[in-house]
Amino acid sequence: MTEQVAIGVDAGGTSTRCAVAALDGRVLATGRAGGANQFSSSDPSEAFETALRSALEASGDVAVRGGVFGVAGASAAGHETALRTVSQAWRALELPGQPYVTDDVATAFASGSTAAEGTVLGSGTGAFAAYVRGGEVVHRCDGYGWLLGDEGSAVWIALAALRSVLADIDGRGRSTRLRDRVAATLGIVPGDAQEIIRAVHQRPPAELGVLAPEVACAAAGGDSVASDIVTDAAGRLLTNIAAVAPEPMGASPVVCAGSLLASGPVADQVHAGLWERHGVVPRTASEGVLGAAGMALRAAGASPEAHTALLESTERVPD
Repeated sequence: MTEQVAIGVDAGGTSTRCAVAALDGRVLATGRAGGANQFSSSDPSEAFETALRSALEASGDVAVRGGVFGVAGASAAGHETALRTVSQAWRALELPGQPYVTDDVATAFASGSTAAEGTVLGSGTGAFAAYVRGGEVVHRCDGYGWLLGDEGSAVWIALAALRSVLADIDGRGRSTRLRDRVAATLGIVPGDAQEIIRAVHQRPPAELGVLAPEVACAAAGGDSVASDIVTDAAGRLLTNIAAVAPEPMGASPVVCAGSLLASGPVADQVHAGLWERHGVVPRTASEGVLGAAGMALRAAGASPEAHTALLESTERVPD
């Protein structure tokens, strides 16, 4: 028997993930591909098509009722490009209708709450804060990309670490264990500024986020430079959410999304700050792709309970 389904896609700078969900909230299959950020990934359309194809091939006999794509870089500045690349992939697979394309903010909120409105703070490859109502972003802060913002994100932390290492090497800054950690992660000789420059410029910006865990480890080991970076990142994220949340914060759900806010020192400081400053215990988001699939289910006419079932699903979407 043909199963009626909705499709959710979450596309960031490092990976694109797809979930095919039945109208009762069951995840039938998942797929993944490389990054599809509209500003920093090499071929978003190919990533969309690969993720969609692998998920649909594993889903069996299904009829697609619609889809929602949450795409990093698909806000106003990148929406036209995102719509074009998503549509290209959708048509290549001969799927019916036209999917809804938004950025990854509303889908991040929907991955942690089924409420109609609330606040979301995200920090992964990028970073943002926003107030969401009815699946639309009402007020946002940051999410401007690695070059102009994304303060408190993995890439922002990585760039702060790289600048600190260069300052250590040339004598401007404090000595830091990050000098060796960064070199080992980049596969270069420690203490060579020119090697760092070459290694960094050979990589897409999103890939630099791999250095963020090294900062967290160094901070846990007592490195003062790394600790200061972590504290600065958490402080900037707390400033961002305070800028968008209604008063009093917590009157509607507050969701923390992204790898840096799931666990680790940045998450610990942000969660502590939300409680100390606002008396708020945030909800932790599941995968953004499940938020996108939840929005797609609602748009396809599924019940709110299906969205809840989806978020409670034990089916995990591969990283």
